[in-house]
Amino acid sequence: MKLVVQPQFIDQKKEIETILTNFNNQGTLLVKGSRNTIKIFRLNDELLNIKAFKKPNLLNSFVYRFIRDSKAKRSYNYALRLLNNDIGTPKPIAFAEFANGMGLGKSFYVCEHIATEYTYRDLVENPNLDNHEEILRAFTVFCYKLHEAGVEFKDHSPGNTLIKINADNSYSFYLVDLNRMQFHAQMSFEKRMYNLRRLTPKKEMIAVMANQYAKLYTQKTEQEIFDLLWNLTSEFQMKFHRKQRFKKRIKFWKK
Repeated sequence: MKLVVQPQFIDQKKEIETILTNFNNQGTLLVKGSRNTIKIFRLNDELLNIKAFKKPNLLNSFVYRFIRDSKAKRSYNYALRLLNNDIGTPKPIAFAEFANGMGLGKSFYVCEHIATEYTYRDLVENPNLDNHEEILRAFTVFCYKLHEAGVEFKDHSPGNTLIKINADNSYSFYLVDLNRMQFHAQMSFEKRMYNLRRLTPKKEMIAVMANQYAKLYTQKTEQEIFDLLWNLTSEFQMKFHRKQRFKKRIKFWKK
């Protein structure tokens, strides 16, 4: 196992290694997906959130070991870059990679576990949520800050932003599922809007986001922001639902 640990956790490296070795049999299950599994473990006074990435196929196994960084390593490094830019994400603690012959086997990303009240998906699914518009506007400010830092979060989808209500009733936002990112010196208007296209299919939410974004991004009018974001959102939704219908047909014919 290759295990890289943040300096403040170096004294607990052996315990982290033991947790990862026993990942399948211990811990509290948080997410069991078709590709990845997330569990929570306690390490002294710290709660660890550990994501186990599925063993890649033969080609990617070779690529992730010798050519490109693994998803676990990218998640770890991207988290550090986000925090260096004062962008919220759970504190990275470690990543681990298991060799498998000439390739990469399983890999793990370890970060702090943050208990939050909502994700962005809650805003989409519950329009009657307390302070809905206030949270949505604060989230849009967070997205603007992300773009100003040149961060293109390629998995900017409803479940990948955690929302925490602070003691002073302000809001903190934390990005998760970090392994697909690109960093730019500057982001164009088109790239900014394209980055937001997956978040919500609701026109009224797009209108609020366009209004708030326009207060910060003065190069474009509110109408220009709304028009492009709504067009990109509509195009994404059309492609998404077409893909879902295709998958259903495939499943039907396999029966």
